[in-house]
Amino acid sequence: MNHTAPIDTSSPLPSIFPFIPSGENQFADIVVMDLAIIMLVAAVMIAIAFKLKQPMVIGYIFVGMIIGPYTPPFPLVSSLETINLLAELGIIMLLFVIGTEFPVAKLRAVGRISLVVALAEALGTLTIVFFIAQNLGFSFFDSMFLSLAMSITSTVVTVRILEELGMIQDKSSLLLLGISIVEDILAISILGILQSVAAAGGEGDNFSIVSIAISIGVVGAFIGSILVIGSKYMPPIIDRVGRTNDYTMLLLVILALAFGLSFAAQGLGLSVATGAFLAGVLVAESKSATAAKIVTIPLRDMFGAIFFISIGALMDISLIPVFILPAAILILASFASKFLIVTSILVNTKIDNTTALRTGFGLASAKGELSLVVAKGGQDVGAITNSILPILGVVTIITTFITPYIIRFSARLNISEPAEEGASSSQTPQE
Repeated sequence: MNHTAPIDTSSPLPSIFPFIPSGENQFADIVVMDLAIIMLVAAVMIAIAFKLKQPMVIGYIFVGMIIGPYTPPFPLVSSLETINLLAELGIIMLLFVIGTEFPVAKLRAVGRISLVVALAEALGTLTIVFFIAQNLGFSFFDSMFLSLAMSITSTVVTVRILEELGMIQDKSSLLLLGISIVEDILAISILGILQSVAAAGGEGDNFSIVSIAISIGVVGAFIGSILVIGSKYMPPIIDRVGRTNDYTMLLLVILALAFGLSFAAQGLGLSVATGAFLAGVLVAESKSATAAKIVTIPLRDMFGAIFFISIGALMDISLIPVFILPAAILILASFASKFLIVTSILVNTKIDNTTALRTGFGLASAKGELSLVVAKGGQDVGAITNSILPILGVVTIITTFITPYIIRFSARLNISEPAEEGASSSQTPQE
């Protein structure tokens, strides 16, 4: 399959507007102008998405496609540097807020069954999708980043749909949450290793065992030191700030933590997503976690929207028709492998059939935020071609659209056989 080169992210682009600023403050003026355009188009498209009762993420991606540099006859934004800057900020805030949902105690309490299922289905799906991508003609690193992205369930999209359907307290939803926790951490760790190996110049069979071992060691040491040392010293500092009841100071401290650990991760050759996620975990360990979540909600919503818009803008939409068929094949492969692995393991562990099927459908359906973070991570180190973002954009739009219908279908299933008392309940992850 003939792929084009990675996106050139330098310099301003031709624009519809003849009055692009010039002079010493050119870049700052361009950023302001581009932000104004992004927010204006976003407001209109989100209103349309709300009216059509479609998930906001679809609206955001379409906004990016409309304003992006690859949309004929002209781009509405004038600088790819602006788009990449906004995407980077969006990744940090999005992963930070996701991390605040995972305190260390919660990570320890996901349950053995959640750990087993997550490892089996994530690694199994990654392997299956990788070989399918290779047979479709994708390069080694394109296949690796694609398969990692396709192995991740969108926790945000899935949980939001479960809440809307009133299924969030269902036994299958608790299992799904536990499995997703392990899956997200595994995906972020593998992303860090992949980026390190790609940055070191490895390619396919030319991987150096030493470089892979070093990458794994760096990722493990970084995550381990943050969770062991950081969780001992940072939560008390955040609590001390929280007791002042000065929410501005609290916000600044947790943002300093988020961007500081993101910078540290980047300095080690890892994704900023790794540092941001771990910063969220440290905040979740503090007694001020609830207050921290409240003050960061507006930032989460704004930067989450900006991230999805930026991803849409970075897609070369002229490639989308070419990759519709590969995207459909990858969706089917990912769905089938995740569903079969999850349900077969759960049934064999004496989970009742209805819970096993609902959990399988829930985990197999949606792709979203972390899948796109993986693609952006590959792009940042120049490891993937610019065909990957359009493919994952199509995958995200399709799976986000069909997930509510799949989960509604699974909610109507009721084929459980009588289970031994306490058998299934003992297998669900503890809260």
